[in-house]
Amino acid sequence: MLIGGAAVLVLLALCGLAAAALLQDRPSASQAGAPTAQQQAAGQDLDSRDTDQLALTVKEVFPGKDLVITDGQPAYQVLSTHASGSCAVAATGEIADLLVLLGCNQVVRATLRSPDGDHLLTAGLFNLTDVASAQRARDRIRQILDERQGRLVGMATGADAEVVAKAAAQVGWQVRGHYLAYCLVTRSDGAQINANDEKVRDILHDMIELYLNRRVLEQRATVGVASQPTAGPTDVIGTQPGTRGAGGNAGQ
Repeated sequence: MLIGGAAVLVLLALCGLAAAALLQDRPSASQAGAPTAQQQAAGQDLDSRDTDQLALTVKEVFPGKDLVITDGQPAYQVLSTHASGSCAVAATGEIADLLVLLGCNQVVRATLRSPDGDHLLTAGLFNLTDVASAQRARDRIRQILDERQGRLVGMATGADAEVVAKAAAQVGWQVRGHYLAYCLVTRSDGAQINANDEKVRDILHDMIELYLNRRVLEQRATVGVASQPTAGPTDVIGTQPGTRGAGGNAGQ
């Protein structure tokens, strides 16, 4: 939730307890990277699949093996990509059920390695019916994670990256139009992840805000038939435990 156009609501859901905090050290999309009036007038309405009918593709979202977020900075390594018409493959429990209930018909995701090699992450986009369903998913996922009734699932890419599917993770998700952008980050060694780890926060910001929102969805929004501007994005961050048997398991 954006407050005063600057703050980002952060949920730290760890061991069944929730606490809210505000991060004000990064610009919101309404200040940096938001479409101009001219772009909006020429762009595509992302608020509904009725006005944004073309399905996402892996090539559109993750086109290469190296993903550079900021010019001159080291790249994230794209280990694998996947697109599915079943959103439930990217979640478990009540989160999977929720996505089906809200009409999610597509997920495009990738597993990546951080530039320093210390973290593995899965990031992607859920394609929901409209902005209302995306916002409902955003709000309910926060509750489900806190209650430990479901989780977002990392996509394993082999023995060296299996940890992303099992270890405790810090997760973030954001609504833009009828899309729910998300990212979950684990330590490469499977150890417990610190909810206040600034490096993890930077990865979430890179993938969700700078890449999926400002690059992938911004490009989609500014190419197409003239329509209404879509609402600005909102961020939520939380922590989910690992599954049994993973290194650094927080327990369930």
